Amino acid sequence: METKYRKIRGTGTEAELKVIPGHFATTHAHSNYYLDMSTLTTRTSEAQNVARTLASMYLNYMVVDTIVCLEGTSAIGAFLSEELTRSGFLSMNKHKTFYIIRPEINSSGLILFRDNMQMAIRDKNIVVLLATVTTGNNVRQAVDSIRYYGGHLQCVSSIFSIPDQVDGTPVISVFGKREVPDYAFYKSSECPMCKAGQKLDALVNAFGYTKI
Repeated sequence: METKYRKIRGTGTEAELKVIPGHFATTHAHSNYYLDMSTLTTRTSEAQNVARTLASMYLNYMVVDTIVCLEGTSAIGAFLSEELTRSGFLSMNKHKTFYIIRPEINSSGLILFRDNMQMAIRDKNIVVLLATVTTGNNVRQAVDSIRYYGGHLQCVSSIFSIPDQVDGTPVISVFGKREVPDYAFYKSSECPMCKAGQKLDALVNAFGYTKI
């Protein structure tokens, strides 16, 4: 696999996204880039920059009670709550603060909230935080789960996203096609790289990549 990467700076942020070209497979699609979220989700300064950028993109009348963190975004979620507090965003919670939770995902990919955590979802105003949104399947799973548990979804936020909405749900992202214009993804059965005989470089998911 090509190990050289390039760093891309997003609009209005100091955060930098690392991208590696190649042929990669996720659960839902094949893509021509691996988007390395490692430092953005684990390094304090990077996570703060992402959170600060996302908060600046929210509507100032938005009510947020709970931030649901998926795909390793818990650090960003914590900083996002600080940015929202500093910016004066309204919370309807009793103590006027935010819940930051990471749900359980079962072997079928269903997003679960155990009984002791459902109080942070039911009748709450929710922001879902993701690392990437490409096909939109992860957004649909999150939306279905939030609605099932009685939450009110305000928006989906992500580090990188191709669509700006999925089935009517707005998606706010730091990076997208404007920064990586040649990023492409395909159904595995329609992947032109596969049809051209190009071998996969790695299998990828929210935890990283595994070389083949």
